[in-house]
Amino acid sequence: MTSVSEHPRDEHPRGVRRPPVGIPRRLLIASGAFGGELTASQVADAIARGLRDGGRGELDLCPLEHEQADDGVRELLDALNFDARMRGARAVIVAAAQLERRALAGSVTFELATRARQGGVPAYAVTGANALNLFDARILDLQIILEAPGRRALVSAGCRLAELV
Repeated sequence: MTSVSEHPRDEHPRGVRRPPVGIPRRLLIASGAFGGELTASQVADAIARGLRDGGRGELDLCPLEHEQADDGVRELLDALNFDARMRGARAVIVAAAQLERRALAGSVTFELATRARQGGVPAYAVTGANALNLFDARILDLQIILEAPGRRALVSAGCRLAELV
């Protein structure tokens, strides 16, 4: 009988592990704007650049340029076909300018993390400022939270995520 460890790993030339057959390879990046400096598209592009530099090329960018108020979050995500895109992804990367407990309820970030958890898809977060405690992060079921306050830091966060996801 042959054990799994005797077979070579399916690796990218840079040494990044590939997921086993049957597990999606695509990563879904759902990003909001980072203040007035970076639009949601620029945030998604910077993280994607880091992921590509780290050997992850199958990406689905979902910039959320117009974050909705509490009552419009579900409609926004439905219009973007988010659930189907998420189910076809290996992981969801949620990028938000700020993570803090008092701003989470009803936010796009909370809804993204909740849908990922309920769908069984791991969620990772990239934020300009993290004010969540460990309990809050656990409630959201975020695998990791990386702080990245600017464009260069977002690219670095993407590189780090390429190693983890």
